Amino acid sequence: MMNRKFSDIFFKHLVRIVALFSVLALGAILLFVFAQGTMPFFTSTYSGIRLVPQRIDEITVNGQTFLNHKTFIDIPKNTDHIDIRFPVVSFNEDDEEITSLMTMEIKIDNSLKDPEKTLSFAHNADVKITYPESYVYTISWPQAGAIAALEKKIHVILPEPPYSPGKFLSGLQWRPDRDKVFGILPMIAGTLMASFGAILLGVPIALLCALFMSEFLKPKPASVIRAGVELLAGIPSVVYGFFGLMVIVPFVRQTFNIPSGNTLLSAVIVLALMILPTVITIAETSLRAVPLSVREASLALGASKMQTAWKVVLPHANSGVIAGVILGISRAVGETMAVILVAGNSPHLTFNPLSSVRTLTSTIAMEMGYASGRHSEMLFSIGVTLFSIILILNSLILWYRRKIESET
Repeated sequence: MMNRKFSDIFFKHLVRIVALFSVLALGAILLFVFAQGTMPFFTSTYSGIRLVPQRIDEITVNGQTFLNHKTFIDIPKNTDHIDIRFPVVSFNEDDEEITSLMTMEIKIDNSLKDPEKTLSFAHNADVKITYPESYVYTISWPQAGAIAALEKKIHVILPEPPYSPGKFLSGLQWRPDRDKVFGILPMIAGTLMASFGAILLGVPIALLCALFMSEFLKPKPASVIRAGVELLAGIPSVVYGFFGLMVIVPFVRQTFNIPSGNTLLSAVIVLALMILPTVITIAETSLRAVPLSVREASLALGASKMQTAWKVVLPHANSGVIAGVILGISRAVGETMAVILVAGNSPHLTFNPLSSVRTLTSTIAMEMGYASGRHSEMLFSIGVTLFSIILILNSLILWYRRKIESET
C-alpha cells in the first residue's frame, strides 16, 4: 500500500515537472521567434557604421590600428568622419619595393536619410567607389599588375533603419540582396490561395471517403483501407513533392499547353493529396464514434441509409470533422518542401492558377541558409506572419464551430 502511494505521488510530481518544462520550452521558443521577427520594425541593424577590410593586413581607422582584422570594425554612433590609412607595397620598373600610405577621409552627414548621399569621400590615390547594394559601399584600390580579384578593398556598411510593418505586409517586391526591399504580399497571397484551393478540393473528397468507410463499407475492407490511409499520412512531404514534380507538373503543362507546369494549380493538387489522409483519418474516427442508437433512431423513422449518414451522423460528428479540417489547413499552410518542388517559387503577385507562385514557407526554406543581417531578421518576421495566419484561421474555424453548437 505504501509503495503504491509513493509511486502515485512520484508520478504526479513527475508529470507536473515535465508539463512545466514543456510549457516553459514552448514559451521560450515562441518568445525567441517573436523577438527576432519583430526586431527589424523597431531597431536598426547596427548602432553605427561598420567597416570590413579585405586583403589589408594593417589598417588605421580614426587613429586606432588593426592588424590582420578579419571581422567588422565598428564606428561609434553619430561619428561625423572616418579617417582611414594603410600602407601599400608596390614595385617600380627596377623591381624596387616602394611603400606608400593610402589615405581616405569619409565625411558622414547623419541628417540625410538617403544612404546614397550620406557619405562623401576624399582620398590621395586612384580608387574605385561602388554602391553594389543598398547601405553598402565598396572602396577598391587597384594595384599595378594585380588582377581585380586581388584588389585591396574596404566595405562600408551603413546601419539600416527600422523597416515599416505596412511596407512589409503590403509590399509587392521581394529584393533582399540589392535594394533591401522586403514586401511579402505576393507570398501571403500565394500561401492563402494554395491552402484554400487545397481545402476546397481535398476536404469534400476526404469527407465522402470517411463517410463511405464508416457507414457503407464492411468492417474488414474498411480496416484494410484505413490502414492504407494511415500509411499515406506518414509519407514524408518530399515524396509527395517528388510525385507532383514527376506526374502532376507534366500533366498540368500538357493539359493547359503552357511552358511550365510549376504553377499554383500544381501546388493546390499536391497539397490536396497531402491533406487527404489527415482529414480522412480524423473524420472517419469521429464518424465511427457516433453512437449506434443515433443511426437506429434515424432508420426507424424511415430515413434511408444515405440520409442517415449525411443528415444525422455527419452533424453529430462535426466537432471531430472540424478538428480534421483545422489540421488539414495547418498542414497546407505550413507545407514547405512539396510546394518548393511544384509551385515555381516566383515572388510575384498573381491570381492566375496557371502562374508560378511562392509561399511564405518556401521563402524561409530557400533563403535562410545564406541570409544575414536584416535579411535574416525578415525571414523570422515571415515566420511570425505565418504563425499569425494559422492562429487566425484556426480561431475563425473554432468560433464557427462554437456558433453551430450553440444554435443546435
